[in-house]
Amino acid sequence: MVIKVLYPNNIKKEFKHNISHKNRGMDLENLINDTNKYYIEKDIALIYKKPTPIGIVDVSYENKHKIIKKGYFASPSTLDYNGIYKGKYLDFEAKETKNKTSFPLRNIHHHQIEHIRGVIRHKGISFLIIKMNGLIYLLEGTDFLNYIDSKNRASIEYNYIKEKGHLIKEAFIPALDYLKTVDKIYFKERGKSG
Repeated sequence: MVIKVLYPNNIKKEFKHNISHKNRGMDLENLINDTNKYYIEKDIALIYKKPTPIGIVDVSYENKHKIIKKGYFASPSTLDYNGIYKGKYLDFEAKETKNKTSFPLRNIHHHQIEHIRGVIRHKGISFLIIKMNGLIYLLEGTDFLNYIDSKNRASIEYNYIKEKGHLIKEAFIPALDYLKTVDKIYFKERGKSG
């Protein structure tokens, strides 16, 4: 896009401006993946999306590429992302819901809940990043576990997520600076808002 500016004394200048709508319409996983790439490039943290373990039954070869024709989930996966930040093991799950009033617990499996318990028990950092009602929250693992241990419900009420969750705002670079919120909660750094 070219912006033309007319200054006093009839001075004309043109500026080339590249408008980026990079984050517009991105889903939560893409925002986190872009952010993790930024964290790695800037040597802030090493956080990766874990691949789902798949057993391969049948493969074909097309144009020098292996194509999986038949496969199965080899074992249950733990949480979506893990890594290390400031010497601490970090592990989290990222979920989106279109439900406006509650976050369905069917989105988190029993083995994942037990994994969160284990990470916390061993002094690691574990949490959920939940996108709901157009907003993104970081819900600490302990708050998540307290809720499911004290309530006999099939979902987490949105009001609980708003009350206990920490709002993470989308930005340009990085796309979703969730480590700013992690700092505030677990390291008591980087300001008081997140």
